[in-house]
Amino acid sequence: MPRAGLSAAAVVEVALTLIDEKGPEALSLAAVADRAGVAAPSLYKHIGSLADLRELMALRVLRETTAVFTSVVIGRSRDDAVAALMRAFRAYVVEHPGRYALVPLDPMRRDDLAGAARELLDVFFAVLRGYGLDESAATHATRRIRVAAHGFAVIEAGGGFGLAEDVDTTFEQVIAMVLASLRQGSTE
Repeated sequence: MPRAGLSAAAVVEVALTLIDEKGPEALSLAAVADRAGVAAPSLYKHIGSLADLRELMALRVLRETTAVFTSVVIGRSRDDAVAALMRAFRAYVVEHPGRYALVPLDPMRRDDLAGAARELLDVFFAVLRGYGLDESAATHATRRIRVAAHGFAVIEAGGGFGLAEDVDTTFEQVIAMVLASLRQGSTE
């Protein structure tokens, strides 16, 4: 019989907390079981394997980022929405680098993650509607936003910005570059 209060969702939460504290390399079923206060075999009542746990964690991160990004863009449009989205993207990655690293670079190619990945992608497309871009242009614009926010945040989270100049100023310049590229392609 499963331990009262322990569920697949609870195991995922314990595992995400572990990664937040110790990094992705600390993830093992033994470490999660220890943190949950159960024997490792007890986890198998809730998850099938470490690979299954990683899949559930990636799914949770996709849903979490979708909720965070949606909350910051609601009520905003065009440049204001894109800037808010990019700032939220950066903040999430810097705050949760281990969680973020769980999501494959192309989750749309994974049947288990494609639905959640599509919902996240829909946030980007919704933000870009205000620019009047056709589908192809919106795809390219989404890629520009993602590569700028992802690249910057991953480098920052990894401690890659060692020069003295203010990192926030640099990121605002990156946002300005992306916004300028969007205005160039806009039909509105």
